[in-house]
Amino acid sequence: MKKLAKKVAIVTGSSRGIGKEIAMKLAQEGARVVINYNRSPEKAEEVVNQIQQQGGEATAIQADISQVDQIQQLVEKAVEQYGQLDILVSNAGVEHFGKLEEIAPQDFERVFSVNVAGQLFVTQAAARHLSSGGHIVLTSSVSAKIPVFYHTLYAASKAAVSAMVLNLAPELGERGITINAIAPGGTATDMAEENAKFYTHPALRDLPPNTVLKTTASLQRLAQPKEIAAVVAFLVSDDASYITGSTLAADGGMF
Repeated sequence: MKKLAKKVAIVTGSSRGIGKEIAMKLAQEGARVVINYNRSPEKAEEVVNQIQQQGGEATAIQADISQVDQIQQLVEKAVEQYGQLDILVSNAGVEHFGKLEEIAPQDFERVFSVNVAGQLFVTQAAARHLSSGGHIVLTSSVSAKIPVFYHTLYAASKAAVSAMVLNLAPELGERGITINAIAPGGTATDMAEENAKFYTHPALRDLPPNTVLKTTASLQRLAQPKEIAAVVAFLVSDDASYITGSTLAADGGMF
């Protein structure tokens, strides 16, 4: 039997990139997957179709993770459709780069409303339906522990996620639910290529994006989204039943 057979999972921000690969991986392991998207219904349906073509089961549900009422509706619709909820993977997020003097209140609100508040309230909504053996994985980042030029808001939001996971672990642990975070490093996505120049010294920013990102990892290469998805699939399986409150770096040994 597949490791996640008979399980139901919500993956936020799963119409593309790492989120898509996570959804695909969980479906391959037997889970019925809710594909969450905000503004890209066509891409979400493509993911659903790919899962179905591989013999899996999935549905797409729209929700803006910065809006608490929409988060609640997302979870309620998922439970209404499948009758249960076993796994939450909170992947939706936004990135921000800006010098200190350029950061505006609306930048703070945009980043923290999704990366922190969104992850907190989707956890709250999902936890109401999870029972013993349930698993939650939030998304942090290596940026929370490695200094990056002009990344202050984003890094602070991801550090908050790691603190959130650590402090929710005993509360959810009383109910037999695990909660962890994954902290990806440089990953081969369109977002990573767009922002690669910020991950190195300003004097080196004319180098090709892949070259910049590779030089920051001990393994001398970018992660593939499937490699991040494999770590998440482990954390939401019974193989990780005694891991909670942790932020697991999948960064190729970034420095």
